Amino acid sequence: MDMQMFGRIADAFGPSGFEEDVIRTIAGYCGKYEVRNDAMNNLYVQMPGAREGRPVLMMDAHTDECGFMVQTIHDNGVLGIIMLGGFVLTNVPAHTVKIRTKSGKMVRGITTSKPIHFMNAKERSSQELSIETIYVDIGATSRKEVEEDFGVSVGDPMMPEVSFSYDEERGVCFGKAFDNRAGCACIIDTLNQLYEERDNLAVNLTGAFAAQEEVGTRGAAVTAQVVKPDLAIVFEGSPSDDFYFSATQAQCQMKKGVQLRRLDNSYISNPAFLDYAIQLAKEQGIPFQEAVRRGGSTNAAKISLMENAVPVLVLGVPSRYVHTHYNFCAKDDLEAAVNLACGVIRGLDEERIRHIRRQDILG
Repeated sequence: MDMQMFGRIADAFGPSGFEEDVIRTIAGYCGKYEVRNDAMNNLYVQMPGAREGRPVLMMDAHTDECGFMVQTIHDNGVLGIIMLGGFVLTNVPAHTVKIRTKSGKMVRGITTSKPIHFMNAKERSSQELSIETIYVDIGATSRKEVEEDFGVSVGDPMMPEVSFSYDEERGVCFGKAFDNRAGCACIIDTLNQLYEERDNLAVNLTGAFAAQEEVGTRGAAVTAQVVKPDLAIVFEGSPSDDFYFSATQAQCQMKKGVQLRRLDNSYISNPAFLDYAIQLAKEQGIPFQEAVRRGGSTNAAKISLMENAVPVLVLGVPSRYVHTHYNFCAKDDLEAAVNLACGVIRGLDEERIRHIRRQDILG
């Protein structure tokens, strides 16, 4: 995995509905593929040499990140905000954000946190917050200054201000939006590894980079209609639980390999597809961990419901503190996800595809 590529994709500006910078960054690494986008900011990267009649395997990852939008501008110059995606409110105050104005200028702001000096006894002991009482301060003193000097207006998007870095000695990445820029990097790496073998594959490959996952898996509802896959692999920056559970209970530990998801709130995995991936991982020595999730969802929810039903394999890259400003993930886990995806795709043939799609279940 090219860490510089991953870092540039992670750093790109891309709250839900405003993914243009992300798809331009991704497209810049896909010059040898057939690349197009649609009106929703979904990006399609197709392996050249597709053959008519060959089954289609779609690799999915979402491009958007949790962010905010300017909801109102107050007379004193602070910005009222609304969330784009699922932040926990206690993680929002006292961080920096970048606001993209309609002219394309980036403006730095701070999410407000009421100083303890101005709190009464109840406020000091209470953890109650609401998004209506968290503002963004850009250093202005009036609404006029916000609009005329800073160029900020209602509807402008904003994202956490965090810069990617890679600790080569320890193999650990630091940055923002690993949910799901990690998955985006995995698609590119998988395509690159299979490029020279494309004529020998049993499937046509398309990478679908979906917009607006964090606000309801909306982009995948479109990409699945466009690509019409027979099979799909969903890459996800999955929330790491190794800080909250013991080693024997945790199901998404950093540096323990790719996560194979059996269940979440939106999708029950295809057993034949999952069993095939597990068998292959064991044979090839690819580290993996299985997960049965009580919550969460991925684009598999939408993709699996396309036309005659699509078997989906969900491959997660363990990522600490997703849906906050700051994340960690490991290079080894990124590469485990890519290696497993490549192995799965290489091993597909007509008989295995029929089995995964349950076309042999009635004999």
